[in-house]
Amino acid sequence: MKIHSAEFLLSASSKRQFPASTLPEIAFAGRSNVGKSTLINSLLNRKKLVKTSATPGKTQLINFFKINEKFIFVDLPGYGYAKVPQSVKQKWHNLVEDYLSERKTLRNVVLLIDCRHDPTLQDRQLLDWLEYYQRPSLIVASKIDKLKRGQVQKNLQKIKHGLSIELAPIGHSSMQHGSREDIWKKLSPWIKS
Repeated sequence: MKIHSAEFLLSASSKRQFPASTLPEIAFAGRSNVGKSTLINSLLNRKKLVKTSATPGKTQLINFFKINEKFIFVDLPGYGYAKVPQSVKQKWHNLVEDYLSERKTLRNVVLLIDCRHDPTLQDRQLLDWLEYYQRPSLIVASKIDKLKRGQVQKNLQKIKHGLSIELAPIGHSSMQHGSREDIWKKLSPWIKS
């Protein structure tokens, strides 16, 4: 996929702030600090379009990015171990659920799992929720560069079994861009539909 333009549209803290758009959207979901923002930057071949941080819970709003004037990437707040008050976590949960359940332009959800760890209960719950609401998803295992080469395939299989999915997830590293094309191939039909 050739990226001609990529621009930040807006951040939303409530569904009233979601942009009015007819463009197809691809959302990125996963635990705090799993690499959602990093994956978006990698796919767009940009270094700093989406802000990244080593601190879990940095993305607190839903961030929208218009790509090639043809589709939108959506960076969702992470779930899990972010050190924020329970009330803030609940607000994030409600915001993400509003987006995932009601957004008519949402075409696919990229669910990121850290390749170094087994899927969490929250990962499985999100995948079950997406299946229940018939939201297509693509599973990507991030941070494969943090594992020894021989361990990557084993961990991809563990994720496959842990999520009870048919195919192993696509492994991705922001340091090695080899899997970018595989991810784009899977997402392209959803962007064009």
